[in-house]
Amino acid sequence: MDSTIEVQGKQLKLSNLDKVLYPATGFTKQQIIDYYVRVAPAMVPHLAGRALTRKRYPNGVDEEFFYEKNAPQHRPDWVKTAPIWSEGNRRTVHYILANDLPTLVWLANLAAIELHPSLALAKDITCPTMMVFDLDPGPPANIVQCCQVGLWLREIFEHFDLHSFPKTSGSKGLQLYVPLNTPTKYESTKTFAHALAQLLEHDHPDMVVSDMKKKIRTGKVFVDWSQNDEHKTTVAVYSLRARERPTVSTPVTWEEIERAFKKKDTSLLVFEARQVVARVEKMGDLFAPTLEVKQRLPDLKHVETSVAAEPEETISIAAQAEEEPKRPRRRVVTKNAKRPAARKAKRRV
Repeated sequence: MDSTIEVQGKQLKLSNLDKVLYPATGFTKQQIIDYYVRVAPAMVPHLAGRALTRKRYPNGVDEEFFYEKNAPQHRPDWVKTAPIWSEGNRRTVHYILANDLPTLVWLANLAAIELHPSLALAKDITCPTMMVFDLDPGPPANIVQCCQVGLWLREIFEHFDLHSFPKTSGSKGLQLYVPLNTPTKYESTKTFAHALAQLLEHDHPDMVVSDMKKKIRTGKVFVDWSQNDEHKTTVAVYSLRARERPTVSTPVTWEEIERAFKKKDTSLLVFEARQVVARVEKMGDLFAPTLEVKQRLPDLKHVETSVAAEPEETISIAAQAEEEPKRPRRRVVTKNAKRPAARKAKRRV
């Protein structure tokens, strides 16, 4: 089934709308497009201006997929791109900028199920606007253990007077974002993230690892600090995931994290497309503050010379969080904090 629609004045031809891309649930390409249309008002601000890597599943989530960085030649002329030099490929890559709803719909029609934006804006690709921690549980550990590690991280952030925002990965784990929106470099965010990961491993060796070797992750939570890199991306907030069911990387409250940890109930932090649309309509965009809150990392100049600093040295720096007295918490108030989400976008055939 094909269809031609108009989205915000742009004509799009949609193809194979009845094609099932999630076989276990019968979730079709049309439903994927519909999800992204409904969640777009909350999602697009988090994609706009950022180089976007797409993970495409043309034959469904249980079939082969491929990553796509360069914009395809057959794109509409209104799809914006950003030229970024790739040292590894020794060429300029023209990344897509998902700046608007029509572009998001166009990507969904290409079966770009997962969207992975840069942590930096394309206009200054070396300056991340946030620091991220990807908490990845090694079975039999699960997202409940990630909640415990996330709460430990939040406590450290609070000592540094840093606000943090959690979201599910939409897969097995949890991700924490610390918005910065101030001049910084990946050397600083990666060094600081690495130090905190090592501190947690030092304090909780039975539950936390900071080394990415899979053989040592069993039953523990890997605190992935390495995502803070110009050449890496993290799945976008509100992105679908290519799992058996159409789960979504979903922003959650710290109260929800605490509740899931207390009840030891993994289901409390699993959200599918329909649930996420309902949450956004009810709660607004819980991640809106990450676009506005301005924060600076503590001064770590004496360890920034090497991301691979000695563990004792980085641990001692991170441990300053536990030595410094707590300062009064600043209240996060933004113009988007209580903005109701996303009215259903009107489409004309």
